[in-house]
Amino acid sequence: MERSMNERILILTGRYGEGHRQAALALQETYEQTYPGSYVCVVDYMEWMHPHTHELGRSLFVRGVCVMPSLYGFLFERTREPGVISRSMHMLARLGTTRMMQLLDEVNPTQVVSTFPPAAAALSVLKEQKLTEVPTVTVITDHTDHSYWIHPCTDRYLVGSDQVRRLLQARGISLQQIRVTGIPIRSRFFRKQSNHDDLRAKHGLLADQPVVLLMGGGCGLIGTKLMKLLESPALSTNLQFVVCCGHNQKRVEQLQELAKGSRHHIHPIGFVDHINELMAIADLVITKAGGLSTSEAIAMQLPMLLYRPLPGQEEDNARFLIQAGVALRADGEHDLVEKLEALLGESEGLAVMKERAAKLDMGRAAYRAVKTISGLKAEPIYTAQAGKRYWTPWKTKLSPTFSRLK
Repeated sequence: MERSMNERILILTGRYGEGHRQAALALQETYEQTYPGSYVCVVDYMEWMHPHTHELGRSLFVRGVCVMPSLYGFLFERTREPGVISRSMHMLARLGTTRMMQLLDEVNPTQVVSTFPPAAAALSVLKEQKLTEVPTVTVITDHTDHSYWIHPCTDRYLVGSDQVRRLLQARGISLQQIRVTGIPIRSRFFRKQSNHDDLRAKHGLLADQPVVLLMGGGCGLIGTKLMKLLESPALSTNLQFVVCCGHNQKRVEQLQELAKGSRHHIHPIGFVDHINELMAIADLVITKAGGLSTSEAIAMQLPMLLYRPLPGQEEDNARFLIQAGVALRADGEHDLVEKLEALLGESEGLAVMKERAAKLDMGRAAYRAVKTISGLKAEPIYTAQAGKRYWTPWKTKLSPTFSRLK
């Protein structure tokens, strides 16, 4: 533990998908718990690089993925291998070197961790240009080997599965550069929960009826068509649906009206910070195939029914989860109802999925990641002015500009 008492960890993330940010927060939490004397700072890369336009850019990106998922999937596949578009992204990263060097000067980190692809690209460019030699770690937050994660000057890749390790090795990345840690999640998802029946009572749920958790995802899984599931006569068993609507208050109100005439118990909720408790009391979750949310479900040994994964990284995640035996996939409303009915009517199937989830051992992913990051020695910084390498002293005070981001 003494090794990390004076480490300064900079974690670069982004909100173009909540998973990147949640992975960063999991690493920060675990680092501070494991090495109390260390300094850990999480910075939104796009906010730092584009302080006046990042919110607009994020809104347009998320809206575009939701409205035109096929186009996003097409571009994802076209750029899976390095090509013209990926080289253009590399060139764009070069334009921000001054701003990135300002951030490194402010924090003076001993290690830099990226949970967001553009941040990983920017760090690789700085190292390629000999502007820094700080050790860099990329945490891949999906079960994918897409080219936007892979850059020539990255020191370590932390990946979620052996499948991704094999894919990276096939791309020529050495085994020494790769660590299979799992995708980092927060400790609340693998701590022992309170008594099952007590938790259900706490959230107003019955102890003797199955609970199905519906998680909406950033693009609004809980649409009009899926809401019909809550009224489907094909479901022979009375169920309790806990429907997570995030910040969509209009959807919460619609579901509250629907609940008045439904034979099922429908509990719509907005954004909450206790998803771990809801996962603990659920028999099954219907969700999108996000890397972080599905890793949380695995850690909680919660069987998954993946509903219409988005083209792109969600397709990659879905393939991994189905092959691992911890999830089934439904591509339409009828398929979803049939598989939900089959799973809830066969307890053995759910038990097998739970056992397979336990074998994946996702719960301590953040701890394994932190151990790997801490094991990287700080490198000397190259200075062109002096023409030599030297060990930089740690700053004792951050400038007002950086303090605003903390």
